[in-house]
Amino acid sequence: MNDTTLDPAAHIAELGKRARSAARQLIGATTEAKNLALTEAAKGLRGATARLIAANEKDVAGVRGKKPDSFIDRLMLDEPRIAAMADALDEIARLPDPVGRRLATFDRPNGLKIERVAVPIGVIGMIYESRPNVGADASALCLKSGNAIILRGGSESRHSTREIVACMQAGLKAAGLPEDAVQTVGTTSREAVAELLRAVDYVDLVIPRGGRGLVELVRDQAKVPTLLHLDGNCHSYIHADADLAKSVAIIRNAKLRRTGVCGATESIVVDRAVAAKAIPMLADAMPDCELRGDAEAVAIDDRVKPAEPADFDTEFLDAIASVKVVDDLAAGIEYVSLHSSGHTDAILTENEDAANRFLTAIDSAVVMHNASTQFSDGGEFGMGAEIGIATGKMHARGPVGLEQLTSFKYLVHGDGQTRP
Repeated sequence: MNDTTLDPAAHIAELGKRARSAARQLIGATTEAKNLALTEAAKGLRGATARLIAANEKDVAGVRGKKPDSFIDRLMLDEPRIAAMADALDEIARLPDPVGRRLATFDRPNGLKIERVAVPIGVIGMIYESRPNVGADASALCLKSGNAIILRGGSESRHSTREIVACMQAGLKAAGLPEDAVQTVGTTSREAVAELLRAVDYVDLVIPRGGRGLVELVRDQAKVPTLLHLDGNCHSYIHADADLAKSVAIIRNAKLRRTGVCGATESIVVDRAVAAKAIPMLADAMPDCELRGDAEAVAIDDRVKPAEPADFDTEFLDAIASVKVVDDLAAGIEYVSLHSSGHTDAILTENEDAANRFLTAIDSAVVMHNASTQFSDGGEFGMGAEIGIATGKMHARGPVGLEQLTSFKYLVHGDGQTRP
């Protein structure tokens, strides 16, 4: 397919028509058929490992020297990552089918019986940046929840995405389900993104997954309803009653396990009562991480560089973290509330009362106690995978898995009732 020959408006309309038709067919798909499609797609991914790596090498070569190492890490596929993608599909196949769940029942005095049942949303538009595995996870979650999906991955990952979609479509075909249930935009034109955001006749929901620039673009331009995933300025707060050795080990994992994921800790907050011990311990444990702190943190350890004001509100996606010293729990809660992006924040303490105050007061999608913020992930929550972490407050919040990709409708059963 030659990207430059496609008219964006016509192309998105055609994808939308095919997706809408596929979504209608998926409504009646059996759980067994959906699971077969997923397991066959997983086999396809494993069998296509060499092709996927070759395609991904083209993608990586296109950005090497132009993008930071953290970006390349998100983009890169290797055998373990491809195996993990396939395993996620198998895990999603094993999860309960969210479609058709009876959410509530009501018996009315006039004899009407009313049910509220879960149904697919319809057609999902997924706009994401460099991580090709997002395409596999999103496709699998949409398929299992009865939704068709149109993927628009970043242009940097286009070769990888096409191979992944081919595997998903082969699984659908093997199960007798419409291959158009998973499609990818065939042009890298940015106008195609704009068309997808305006495709109200075909697309029921758009989910962006990427940096703040992408999410704000979608928020500002979309006519289709959106489920937003803002950046992850995640905080780990060391309380005065923390076990410092445990806390430092948690923060090292939360910051450095993978720096390019949205659940990585970007901001470290430390109570003044333990700062003189905790900050040198952090610097010792993370020599490969640049710490940028306030004046008090810098005075405690000269390995901490002076921070700029913007550093306390930045999602670095790199081996960099801000460090802020606060007076006490109340000041810590106030600081995190002011600077958090609402994604994931954690308190590290052995004081259950302090932990409960933090868990209650911090209004983020995910709030943790004595755990790495990198656990903020659909797979770790038992969802098989996630389509994103929703930081808004409507419809879905936190990891968006199968249940969050359904809506509901009411079924009303009568026996001749008429309304007076």
